[in-house]
Amino acid sequence: MYLRQDLIPQSKIDEIIHAANIEEVVGDYVRLKKRGANLTGLCPFHNEKTPSFSVSPAKGIYKCFGCGKAGNSVNFIMEHDSLGYIEALRSLADRYRIDWPQQENINIDQERALRSEKESLQILNNWAANYFQEQLWESEEGKNIGLSYFEERGFREDIIKKFKLGYSHDSWDHFNQAATQQQFNTDLLLKGGLAKQNDAGKLYDAYRGRVMFVIHNSLGKVIAFAGRQLKKDDKSAKYVNSPETLLYHKSNELYGLFFAKNAIRQNDFVYLVEGYTDVISMHQAGVENVVASSGTSLTENQISLLKRHTDNVTVLYDGDAAGIKASLRGIDMLLEQGMNVKVLLFPDGEDPDSYAKKVGSVQFQEFLQQEARDFILFKVKLLLQDAAHDPLKKAQVTRDIVESISKIPDGIKRMAFIRECAAMLEMNEQLLIVELNKSRKGFLTQKEKEWISAEPKTIPHAEELAQILVDSPRFEQEHYIIKLLLQHGHKPCEGYAHVAAFILHKIDADEVQFEHEIMRLFLNEFKQLTLQNISFDTDTFIQHANPIISSATAGLLVVMHEMSDRWVAKFDIIMDDPNEMFMNDIGSALLYLEKQHLHKLLGQVQQELKEAQENKKEEDLNLNMEVYKLLKEKQQELSKKIGAVVLH
Repeated sequence: MYLRQDLIPQSKIDEIIHAANIEEVVGDYVRLKKRGANLTGLCPFHNEKTPSFSVSPAKGIYKCFGCGKAGNSVNFIMEHDSLGYIEALRSLADRYRIDWPQQENINIDQERALRSEKESLQILNNWAANYFQEQLWESEEGKNIGLSYFEERGFREDIIKKFKLGYSHDSWDHFNQAATQQQFNTDLLLKGGLAKQNDAGKLYDAYRGRVMFVIHNSLGKVIAFAGRQLKKDDKSAKYVNSPETLLYHKSNELYGLFFAKNAIRQNDFVYLVEGYTDVISMHQAGVENVVASSGTSLTENQISLLKRHTDNVTVLYDGDAAGIKASLRGIDMLLEQGMNVKVLLFPDGEDPDSYAKKVGSVQFQEFLQQEARDFILFKVKLLLQDAAHDPLKKAQVTRDIVESISKIPDGIKRMAFIRECAAMLEMNEQLLIVELNKSRKGFLTQKEKEWISAEPKTIPHAEELAQILVDSPRFEQEHYIIKLLLQHGHKPCEGYAHVAAFILHKIDADEVQFEHEIMRLFLNEFKQLTLQNISFDTDTFIQHANPIISSATAGLLVVMHEMSDRWVAKFDIIMDDPNEMFMNDIGSALLYLEKQHLHKLLGQVQQELKEAQENKKEEDLNLNMEVYKLLKEKQQELSKKIGAVVLH
């Protein structure tokens, strides 16, 4: 059992982060070469031939300028090994021989019992996986029934062994007897879902007479099982799956990810299928970047797990129109988290498993490469088939399509799809844009809202932070102010405790409100440090316990083309001293931020003036006119300071 983040002393987190040398941690996974003050190498998170991955030993951060991922040592371990924040901290603590803190706020005996149960379940699962394999290959019943089934499905011996496929005897308690002989107790067998109990209290095998599929987590540990029925007259469920346990939470796992993650990163995309045999068949056909949702609706946790490895997903469908429509919501969730989604439809009556066996590996791979289509355009064609010439149905299809487009965080992509869909729907592009604006309420994606939760499960990437600037330049000044605070906030400032105190005072005095959630998160962190009189510097944020802040800090601070001292000396370049110039930058940034805020206020007052005129409310009209004049005068004064021209 892992400790909650809020129960780990900050001093212990600091000790781990300071010990975890970024050069050493990354160097275990990436071959780094010296380049000026930094180190470079091929990014481990996406497939590239020219190095764009940079490590700054001085700052203790990494940044890839190809895929945008950035952060400190903890972020790197989280991303590379698909671990949570606490798990990554513990991994680094183990590496650097740092004692892991005990959890003081709960009963120690309870903690030990839970940890012991988790370890016992893992031992049981490991043994059970080996047991089912042995029955498949060594018992007469296993070979005659289980192995024959897999061979009839066309699975090769190496593939069967790779996925640890097995067989459970068709008897009342064959497995339970073997488990009991190995000293596994009844309670553990029931909790692991490997045994069940009848009304009389007698134990029986949960998977009797079934072929067995082993479910691994992303680290390769056996966490669950699924058993498929073989008898045609069997009225029980086609699949029996492990229950939720301390090791297994179905909504958090993807079948085949352990075997797929290297291929996913190499190809920078993943195929998403429905079932276990689809994954296995595709591996046999030479396609390894494939995972399955195991027959369940796609969950946000599963999407987050995928996004750690790639932003590109191709969903494979077996041609069942009803099934496709039922899964569209899941694809909208993929879009909402910034994934690039394609779909591929197999011929009627075929699925990845059957089609791979039908046409062979070479033709199957060619089919996958040639037939994938952008999801939005695929969805238009799919829904238009039902709408035919019915204008009401077509209107609903239009709203449905626009709703999906609205989920896409990238503004440029949204507009590209709007144009193509307008042509396909034979509608005015502007009408679709109006509908899009209705659907896209606010400026934050669901992903960004999740980042602000108390215990974020995913790390925001630098390019995702910057993406909002593509949608609207309104946040650019907020972005820049935070960057200045990170670089110079701790420095002395006449009349104030430090530069951050000066900036915060000016923002409060001008009543400027930050609108972007993540920029507000940073601003609040600076306020808390200032109010509590806690000293800080840039490293405070690089090494912050909140992975949102540490990762975003790296993305904000790293500059792609840092000019090395060598080049400055070689070309005798004269550069301004940044220690003398930063207050000028801060002054200008604050003026532009205030101007932006005034512009927003003027827009609000203009709207209120319009409403007062329409409703013929003379008192409101006069009051708003006075406010408008005051704001306009202030804007004129501000414009003179920054040399801007205000059009009347």
